Amino acid sequence: MTTRIACLGDSLTRALISVDYLDLLARRHPPGELRLARHGANGDFAYNLLQGLDAVIADPPDVITVLIGTNDARASLPGYRTDKAMQRKRLPERPSAAWFQQCLGTIVERLRAETDATIGLLSLPVLGQQLDGPAARASEQYSRMIAEVATVNEVTYLPLHERQVAELRRADPSPIPYQDAPPRAGLGVLLQHALLRRSFDTIARRRNLVLTTDHIHQNSRGATLIAEVIDAGLLTQRV
Repeated sequence: MTTRIACLGDSLTRALISVDYLDLLARRHPPGELRLARHGANGDFAYNLLQGLDAVIADPPDVITVLIGTNDARASLPGYRTDKAMQRKRLPERPSAAWFQQCLGTIVERLRAETDATIGLLSLPVLGQQLDGPAARASEQYSRMIAEVATVNEVTYLPLHERQVAELRRADPSPIPYQDAPPRAGLGVLLQHALLRRSFDTIARRRNLVLTTDHIHQNSRGATLIAEVIDAGLLTQRV
């Protein structure tokens, strides 16, 4: 029996400049056991995901995963180009923690009301790899809000942030300061990958990054943790 899964998110789910966790998830199961649908757009905030739910609800799957909030968390950090992001993503107000939590709550409410799917909310990947730095703390703060939304709405919480924190502590990486990656930086990673034929892992290794290529987008180690958390939390007993 095939389990239909819709994966909702941002560029981590779109997987143009990040290792594809949907592909890794599919490889963990026999061919045909999972049918994965991708609903992710580069740069999306929770608000943008909320606006695009009709496409998911029109063909409701068995399982829905939601990995959103990285850009909301980034917008809380000094130096983030908020005005440009608002214009590019057509945001009606400035990103904030309260607005993120409101949008995520509405996403879950609609999915619960208009589908019969099992729903899992992933906490955020760690921003950067300095666990005591402001970027990692922002991803932790937003992950706590995700956990709260999951609890209030009685859906499954998938502890990705916690798994990545544990992985970074084991790796004890170099304390490289977080640098936000503007859209042109993502293009640079894509060009290295597509034109220079460098793997995302090679790009990460050249930058001494453990889980990401650019403090945000995932290498295979980071993406594997996403697939593992989804599998363990939603699929192990189902398929």
